[in-house]
Amino acid sequence: MEPSKDISRLIEIMAALRHPETGCPWDIEQNFQTIKPYTIEEAYEVSDAIERGDMDDLCDELGDLLLQVVFHARMAEEAGEFSFGDVVNAITTKMIRRHPHVFARSEADTPEAVKIQWDKIKQAEKRERAERRARRGITEDFKSGFLGSVQRSFPALTEALKLQERAAKVGFDWSAPEPILDKIEEEIGELRVALGDGDRAKVSDELGDLIFAVVNIGRHVKADPEQALRGTNTKFRRRFNHIEQVLEAEGETLEDATLERMEEIWQAAKAIERAVMAGAE
Repeated sequence: MEPSKDISRLIEIMAALRHPETGCPWDIEQNFQTIKPYTIEEAYEVSDAIERGDMDDLCDELGDLLLQVVFHARMAEEAGEFSFGDVVNAITTKMIRRHPHVFARSEADTPEAVKIQWDKIKQAEKRERAERRARRGITEDFKSGFLGSVQRSFPALTEALKLQERAAKVGFDWSAPEPILDKIEEEIGELRVALGDGDRAKVSDELGDLIFAVVNIGRHVKADPEQALRGTNTKFRRRFNHIEQVLEAEGETLEDATLERMEEIWQAAKAIERAVMAGAE
């Protein structure tokens, strides 16, 4: 099979990878849940390439993201739900319907008129979506209710923050940061119990509660949890790189170094950072 600019070749490749007898063992055993993290990861990598202004990487990462769409569509086709062609038909239908001022006769010739027209079309789409969900027997709808405006497609930390901000608008909120610290200690205690019981599902549940509480205190002290964690990630990268560089200079490797030695270098990296920060003040 040869590469091609034709989307049909990518669809053929995915079908070959998923073939139950001659396909790739890894691809065959995947499902929507196992592939979902990769889909999210690829979207972030597209964003990263855009932020870095790297067009070569952007082209490559967009291909990886497109592969995720084809992968999900293939699994859906195997389940008798829909195919890649249905995905394309759905989005082209939606774009044409939402832009009648471009693709059909419409009197919406100002930004304000387009906005009114867009809202009407969106309402019609919501009704159609509700009808489709009802036919499938889906009753739970996270897009309804007071919290419905908070998108589940947000990263989990951002979704937690937005949910808390939304609930706070009607007074469902802590009055000060201090009680949240008590809540965090409570959640840590419950996590300890779950760890002691060895119940993995309960551990995951309690861990989620703990993180949610930590997000809450970040909101109260005006520290965006996503940005705070990103800063910590950067700090971790920098300190770990320092460990690697020191070990390399000493003729050692990460694999051979003891935890105690790596911790010693880590603490030295922290001391260097503090000295630099003190000198900048």
